[in-house]
Order: sequence, then C-alpha cells, then structure tokens
Amino acid sequence: MNNKISVIGVPMDLGQMRRGVDMGPSAIRYAGMVERLTQLKYDIEDLGDIEIPRPAQPAGVKHDNLRNLNEIAEGTQRLANEVDQIVGKGSFPLVLGGDHSIAMGTLAGLSKHYENLGVIWYDAHGDLNTADSSPSGNIHGMPLAVSLGIGHEKLTSIHGEEPKIKPENIVIIGARSLDEGERILIKEKGIKVYTMHEVDRMGMTQVIEESVDYLKDRTDGVHLSLDLDGLDPNEAPGVGTPVLGGLSYRESHLAMEMLHQSGMITSAEFVEVNPILDEKNKTASLAVGLMGSLFGESLK
Repeated sequence: MNNKISVIGVPMDLGQMRRGVDMGPSAIRYAGMVERLTQLKYDIEDLGDIEIPRPAQPAGVKHDNLRNLNEIAEGTQRLANEVDQIVGKGSFPLVLGGDHSIAMGTLAGLSKHYENLGVIWYDAHGDLNTADSSPSGNIHGMPLAVSLGIGHEKLTSIHGEEPKIKPENIVIIGARSLDEGERILIKEKGIKVYTMHEVDRMGMTQVIEESVDYLKDRTDGVHLSLDLDGLDPNEAPGVGTPVLGGLSYRESHLAMEMLHQSGMITSAEFVEVNPILDEKNKTASLAVGLMGSLFGESLK
C-alpha cells in the first residue's frame, strides 16, 4: 500500500433521514484513527472535512423521488474534486463518512485515474436502487447504481458523464437486505455478490480469496467501500440502518488483514458511523480497528 495516506472527512447526513451521521468523521478521529495509523509508520495528512451544503428547503424534500438531490450532488462533486487531487499527487485516499451517498463522489474522483477500477462493497445493502425502485427516495441507497451510470443525471454526471465503474469489476460482501429492484439489477448486470448465506457456508477466508482472484487480473486498482452496517448491529450499534445477522468483528478483521496481504487496495472509505445511535463510540472505535487491520496491523 501507498505509505502516504490523505484523510478527508465528509459530514454528509442528507442521503437518509436519521440525523447524526454527519458527526461520523469526528467520531472516527476521536477514536484515535490518526494515532493508530501513524504507529504503523504511515505518513498521515488529515485534510479536514469538506463543506456540505445545507438544504434551502427543509431537509428531506424530494425532487423526482430523491431526497436532497441538489445538495448531495454539490457535496459529492466537492468530494470528487478532492479525491481526484489526492490520487493525482500520489497519496492513498481514505474517506470518512457520513452516509453512503458520499461513495458517488469518491468513485467519481477515483475513476479519472483508472481504466478498470475495482470495488469491494462491504455492506448489508446493495445500494443499487434508483428513484424508480427506491421505497424511500434516500440517496444513500443508490451510490453503486449511480456509479454504474444508472440514475438521475445530476448524480450520474458528477465529475464526468461516463460511468465510473463496470459491473464486472464489483464484489459485494455481506449483503442481507436487498430490494426487488436491486435483485433484478444484480442479475441483469451479472454483479458478483456474497450474501451472508455464502459467507456462512463458505467462510470469510474463501470469500476474500475468491474476491481477490476475481478482481486481480481485471482491475488496475481496487477501492474498498466499507459500510459499518455490514457488521452485525451487536458489534456496530451506531449505524442508521442496522440489519440483524451481519458480519462479525472477527470475520471483518480477517477480511481486512487478507485485503492488506493482497496488496490490491488503492483507496478506501468507512461510512455510516452515527455517534448519536452509538454506545460510547463503540462503532467508531471498531472502524478504527478495521483500518488498523487494513493497513497492516498484526500480532506478529
């Protein structure tokens, strides 16, 4: 992995309706992220938080069944600019959320530097909804579809009109809550998904080994997008959309350790930490622990 890490916080809470996730970047920093990664001999540059526009109308107002569309498009464009610059100067982008809608900006910024960007989507949800398929209109359930070029033009055109990723370069791990429209899109596009059924049956070791084998020859960089609701809510209670039966603390550390050993991860984001819903910053501390494993922390 790149020895220089540039951290950017994105206090975005407009992609869903539960307040508090905008404090996620601060909670993660408070949990000792910089100190943890500095101990691993990384050169850490914390760029602070980007400014997220506040809605002129009451938060949650829908445009074309999309909540806070204009503000999210503007905020994620700012993030895309930052990520583009970070990669351009040869640093590893580490993005702190904020709700998962921010991934649209992260992937848009990254896409300028890769022909075949791979994505590991570590999440309970597929985030493959559109305005037509979404039951809620919450944009944090749409970033993967948008990054494929599917969705409202204000979102798909962030940092360039073209799709940011290809469906054959995606691996979703930990899915256990998929809407009907998402299931259809997964089948249509042939997206590789390891649901909790596969994780339980195969074990995390095989899931990661297969994911690495699947991505290593078809991609020229791999982004890890880790939603803390991918973990079981008993492990990570401070998330806005918890789903029972999730990935364990031990499975997740193993996954991060194996991804580090693969040497293929070129950028990462950790999202959906909501300290208002948390227990003594437990979820943010877990996120920092997983970062430690991703960046090479071990007992040996």
